[in-house]
Amino acid sequence: MAERRKFFIEMNKLKLVILVFCVFNLCAIYAQEDFRNTFNPILVGVPSLTIAPDARGGGMGDIGGATDPDLYSQYWNPAKYAFAYSKAGVGLSYTPWLRNLVDDIYLAYLAGYYKLGDDDRQAIGASLRYFSLGEIMLHSAGGEPIGVTSPYEMSVDLSYSRKLSENFSLAGAFRYIRSDLGTGANANEGIVPGNAFAADLAGYYSNYIMAGNSECLFGLGFNISNVGTKISYDQGSNSNFIPTNLRLGTSFLFPLDDYNTLSLNLDVNKYLVPTRPNTEGMSEAEKQAAMDAYNDIGPIEGIFRSFTDAPGGMKEKFQEIMWSFGAEYAYNRQFFVRGGYFYENPNKGNRQYFSIGTGFKLSAFQLDAAYLISTLPNNPLDQTLRFSLSFDMDGLKNIMK
Repeated sequence: MAERRKFFIEMNKLKLVILVFCVFNLCAIYAQEDFRNTFNPILVGVPSLTIAPDARGGGMGDIGGATDPDLYSQYWNPAKYAFAYSKAGVGLSYTPWLRNLVDDIYLAYLAGYYKLGDDDRQAIGASLRYFSLGEIMLHSAGGEPIGVTSPYEMSVDLSYSRKLSENFSLAGAFRYIRSDLGTGANANEGIVPGNAFAADLAGYYSNYIMAGNSECLFGLGFNISNVGTKISYDQGSNSNFIPTNLRLGTSFLFPLDDYNTLSLNLDVNKYLVPTRPNTEGMSEAEKQAAMDAYNDIGPIEGIFRSFTDAPGGMKEKFQEIMWSFGAEYAYNRQFFVRGGYFYENPNKGNRQYFSIGTGFKLSAFQLDAAYLISTLPNNPLDQTLRFSLSFDMDGLKNIMK
């Protein structure tokens, strides 16, 4: 433990602040003094897995559990791929992250899908996520530079979705996760990159219903994501839960007229990770025993305990629920305007922000952008930009013809 502490202290101070943001699940560490006794966020390893990768979902307050299918459904709900309108597609998204602090941290995301067979009932999807923490200068104990390292977190996954009826589909995904905090060749011995494996289970219901004289699209979705192994950076001596998450979503899309539509969407999220014990007032021996017991909890056991183990009881458990509401206006399914709001309880991370976005679609490609506006002062997430470029393979084929 002393070697690990020395390694992090020797990092460039500014970059160390960025790393702390990531390890603490990108919480607002500027939490008010009123919360210092109750501030108890869910801490996870590989927190970059929780960052919304695309501009469409990001422009609606980080929503995508039940919205109509798009190329980035692999992250939000891979079961939606079975309802995709095109035969195949691929998309690339780029997010400069925490630009209020530094300029070399970013999230890059590549995703795509392909509909199998001729019955239009099944699809495979895949994605590659890469989160770069930029470059960090390493120093010796005497302050001399000894090298540069580039920490990163990444994942690659594959999904399969299938319609079980005309209105409902299920999907499963398998994911490999790697987190390298930049130990490299110059790191102290014993600190290694972490690896983990995880799976998702998702479902999606979509049906047209009548509302007055209008035929509207109603959607429901769920995604239990990142159910898998814990991750360790010290060869198993200590391990962290990965961000296992339950997402529930609903969507209602209705036509305003022949060319204009509006969709209203709601997502609710909860980490399926046990809450750390409250060690306030304990002796050092009692604190160590409590943390040892917490670290011994397995991933599956942790999922069940995540509903009942908060030190503050059910009141604190309800505080762990995050919700987001968003809307999307579309003109002729070619021009899009979006907006949304994301809320996380101040005691559980204090992320609260509005987002806006826009998009433009042609037959073969779509370009989207989103912008985050924090409602809290001094929030490093403020002014976050996202850009997404999507390609429709059916549209490309028509152009080639």
